[in-house]
Amino acid sequence: MSRTQRTGLGRGLGDLLASTEISEPAADSPRYETIPIADIVPNPRQPRREFDEDELAELSASLQELGLLQPIVVRPRKPDGYELVMGERRLRAATEAGWRSIPAIVRRTEDADMLRDALLENLHRAQLNPLEEAAAYEQLLQDFDCTQEELSARIKRSRPQISNTIRLLRLAPGVQRRVAAGVLSAGHARALLGLDDHEAQERLAARIVAENLTVRAAEELVALSAHAKTPRRPRPAREPDPRAREIADGLSERFDSRVKVEVGKNKGRIVIEFADDEDLRRILTIIESDQSLYR
Repeated sequence: MSRTQRTGLGRGLGDLLASTEISEPAADSPRYETIPIADIVPNPRQPRREFDEDELAELSASLQELGLLQPIVVRPRKPDGYELVMGERRLRAATEAGWRSIPAIVRRTEDADMLRDALLENLHRAQLNPLEEAAAYEQLLQDFDCTQEELSARIKRSRPQISNTIRLLRLAPGVQRRVAAGVLSAGHARALLGLDDHEAQERLAARIVAENLTVRAAEELVALSAHAKTPRRPRPAREPDPRAREIADGLSERFDSRVKVEVGKNKGRIVIEFADDEDLRRILTIIESDQSLYR
């Protein structure tokens, strides 16, 4: 690191880290070091795949002006060097700024924790697109060989959020690309999951973008497509019942899942969507335990 390069840690903290005496620290204790960037290899399990070049340029300029406010985290790599655990944006920006070394916390991290730590950092900084988040959840489920409920407890994310995000991996490839690029929101993407046919998903995704449709409008189009038939004569679309819409919205919020309420002349129906067997059991538990639903 050159003389003009600033770490941004502050004089008090920098002096503390440099001068604090600890008698015989444990070999595995985390430690602060300034290490050569050339000795660091990327985290192979980094869930984030896209990095905005403009944001990196802004961060690089900030590093040159203010220094690094938060050290990256690395782990020792055999036989030598280090492997990045958290802080890929900071490392990339420092490299772009021409730094040769960077402040880092060196700590031992198990292989199974590499993806989790990188995922949590990105989630807390809101930098993963929905598809990257879904792929990371899926990988964590495989790595930990656990249920979505157990994963929810580990990473402090709700189980329905994990389940609904993973479902995005079932979208057509073209729709996934639009979501990853930020052209379609996660809400639009979840609405498109109501269509089983990938070509139909692609067509409706293109229409959503072209007409700038809301999520609610996309859901209504999906509902119409899913129940469409080929009648001999076209029938005018019927306005949705306001009371049915109100009930559906209330149940959707209560079950944390999409609910459709349809009212006909002589009968109606309520459709509650669920992601898998575990999600179904969760909804049934709510129905059985919530007495307010029977009033």
